[in-house]
Amino acid sequence: MNLRFQLQWEVNPFQAGQTIKNFLREEEISRLALTDIKFRGGKILVNGMEVNVRYVLKVGETVTVIFPLEKPSEGIVGERIPLEILFEDQYLLVVNKPAGMTTIPSREHPTGSLANALVGYYEEIGIESTAHIVTRLDRDTSGIVLIAKHRHIHHLFSKQQQKGNVKRMYEAFAEGSLWLDEGTIEEPIGRKSDSIIEREVRSDGQYACTNYKVLKRYKEFTHVELQLKTGRTHQIRVHMSFIGHPLLGDDLYGGSLLHIVRQALHCKKIQFHHPITSLEMTFTASLPNDLNELLNKG
Repeated sequence: MNLRFQLQWEVNPFQAGQTIKNFLREEEISRLALTDIKFRGGKILVNGMEVNVRYVLKVGETVTVIFPLEKPSEGIVGERIPLEILFEDQYLLVVNKPAGMTTIPSREHPTGSLANALVGYYEEIGIESTAHIVTRLDRDTSGIVLIAKHRHIHHLFSKQQQKGNVKRMYEAFAEGSLWLDEGTIEEPIGRKSDSIIEREVRSDGQYACTNYKVLKRYKEFTHVELQLKTGRTHQIRVHMSFIGHPLLGDDLYGGSLLHIVRQALHCKKIQFHHPITSLEMTFTASLPNDLNELLNKG
């Protein structure tokens, strides 16, 4: 039996005297979520009794919001694909995605995606939800992906992202030798006019900012650490190509396939505040074998 997602609070003296509607707004329950609760089988309870949003709260009362059951996405078939789970609780998942796995199904890769694996995993453990992927990675980029287990948790993470509070750190291997030990690439990125996939630096693009730091210089390439201030599609790949140092293996943006046949990019660290407990959380994932091998090349 699938249990419905719910949240619960105890009313403190500062919250007493306000309506449920205002209380839930302060707790970041969106207007859309309230509509769903009202019309799709959810409930708002005070001390176990169902109330409407005009109810005025008193100190010490317990407010429970029971959300409607979510329908899994019709277009995503659940598949039993092993997941490397770094962390899991009732609200979220942190997984280490391998290179070669798409985040969501596409026309070219309709199965085998992280979303397919998640829906399959949810079916296995009895969660009725779809794949709420908070931080996406390109198919050939490895590393950490953050996933919300419920639409409301995804909403809370989106608000964190808008404030720049979901922070990701990457490692990459770029062609040539970067002149500066660290720097910032601040160039707008947009879709290339003759491609549905490729992006480029262009004046009418969206603001994009990437910070980089050199970890080690090798004979033919540089090992770098990168942090995104924005999250544009292909941002690191486009920015590194723009400054003349495309990622190894990234032939879409001018990188050589001599040392590796996929873009040498890995999301190694993520930092955020838990959407319910507000605790700061940090997770890391070591370089996979193919990138580790680059460390041993001269």
